[in-house]
Amino acid sequence: MTESHRVELAKQDMVFSAAHFITFNGNVCERLHGHNYRVRCRVEDQLDENHYVIDFIALRDELRGIVDRLDHHVLLPTEHPRIRVTAGDSEVEAVFEDRRWVFPRGDCVLLPVANTTAELLAGEIGRELLDRLAERLGRRLSQLEIAVDENGGQWAVWEYRRQ
Repeated sequence: MTESHRVELAKQDMVFSAAHFITFNGNVCERLHGHNYRVRCRVEDQLDENHYVIDFIALRDELRGIVDRLDHHVLLPTEHPRIRVTAGDSEVEAVFEDRRWVFPRGDCVLLPVANTTAELLAGEIGRELLDRLAERLGRRLSQLEIAVDENGGQWAVWEYRRQ
């Protein structure tokens, strides 16, 4: 018999509101708009000396730090092949073809993603959470799943499994 343990964190207040735009089909770019994103996570691992998969407080606090960093910001992709994002000391400019947006620097979070889709946001949140937890716990988790809901039931899921 094989046993496994996992914990899930799906708190009602694990949400962030953010503006973004995405491109699709090569040259179609959405208008700037916002979502009230919801985030949940699942961790699977061996039990530790306390018989925890992970301390819920550590998981909650590290995920909360990421969610808070994204909350009430414009999310901009820095790895998009056709959106040029230039950050100065006081403002950020984003250019796509003949469209141009300028935002106060403090209102933006620049993300190392190709597009600010829910799928890529889930991955970016997941990688940051893995790093934060590894630093806090002194070990890398075996499995992590992050899900991002951008519109009341439209979930994008990212999974990590250590090899």
